Amino acid sequence: MKKSQVIVFLLAAALLQACCGKVVEQKCAFDCGIAKELGKIVKEAGIPHMQLNYKGPDGQFGFGIQNLYFADTAARAIVAVNGDDSTAIFQGASLSKVIFSYIVMRMYQDGEIDLDKPLCNYTDIDRFTNKEYASLLTARIVLSHRTGLSNWAYGPSAPEWPVSPIEFKFRPDSCYGYSGEGIAFLQRAVESIKGKSIDEIAKEMVFDPLGMSHTAYCWLPCYDSLAVPGFNGNGENRGPGRHPRSNTAYTIRTNAKEYGKFLDELFWGESLSAQTRELFFAPGKERAIRYAGEPRQCDSTMYWGMSIGIEMNPKYGKVLWHWGDNGNFKALFMYLPQQQKRFVYFTNSAHGHDIINKVTALLFAAEEPFAMERWINQ
Repeated sequence: MKKSQVIVFLLAAALLQACCGKVVEQKCAFDCGIAKELGKIVKEAGIPHMQLNYKGPDGQFGFGIQNLYFADTAARAIVAVNGDDSTAIFQGASLSKVIFSYIVMRMYQDGEIDLDKPLCNYTDIDRFTNKEYASLLTARIVLSHRTGLSNWAYGPSAPEWPVSPIEFKFRPDSCYGYSGEGIAFLQRAVESIKGKSIDEIAKEMVFDPLGMSHTAYCWLPCYDSLAVPGFNGNGENRGPGRHPRSNTAYTIRTNAKEYGKFLDELFWGESLSAQTRELFFAPGKERAIRYAGEPRQCDSTMYWGMSIGIEMNPKYGKVLWHWGDNGNFKALFMYLPQQQKRFVYFTNSAHGHDIINKVTALLFAAEEPFAMERWINQ
């Protein structure tokens, strides 16, 4: 082994040892073994940086694992400054939607929004080419991804996006069709109802109460030093990326520890009533066929709640999940209500979803892959 390889190996071992030392304080018996296995998974997949936060009856722990073969000056600085890596910041991509859905469901619970009232009563529909169809859109239709819209009318980070025309592919509420454009439309309605920006709303309703001080839809000053760079499929550093505007469909930045706090409130907290939580996680009336007109085997057990994926698994029952994909940033959370176990992970790599089956096998002792992995990757 070359001297440089020895140095990298020793640094990686030290980092894993530091992770184990951190989680031992949280009294989780198998945490060090999991840290080592995650280290192998990250290395084999060619992922530069991963954060994971887990909670279940057997304990709670969090890891920040860096594949040091990819370590550049900026990445090393993040590890040095943050120690246990808990504040390194990742793009959360579509995990943005679940936080926003929680906000909408809280507003519904408080009587601030009617899930079945047309959103044109709250905001304009100027960008829609079909005003008749646009006048049918409601919060329930948007959150269940049955708008009939494409994912985006135009690249959402482009300067033209705010004025680009929005066209329908299908009649609203006729079929499942994942759409960030619909979420962005609902965001404008929520901002109109509240008379505040989504950044102010999220801070007041979610981030401040839950102690998520490093989480935001907009760029925070601390991200200048904490935001990790994203790496493409060839392992090339493409930087942390900047979004031109706050968008509840894809611009959240956060870390696994803070998003874990949100998940704990979402699944087990007291801010949602039993009735609201039941509605939140109720499967839709039809399967979530990802590609309209092209059903696959993995679609057969897949449904959608209020902006959350639901797999009806023959062994584990209802599985709640959502994935995030901003190209060079991939993220995922899963929750098994029967076992009361959940995890969330963030990666800064185009290969971040290649590891789903290995992570679920490790954390849930899953003998068979979950259908949601094929739903995402196929």
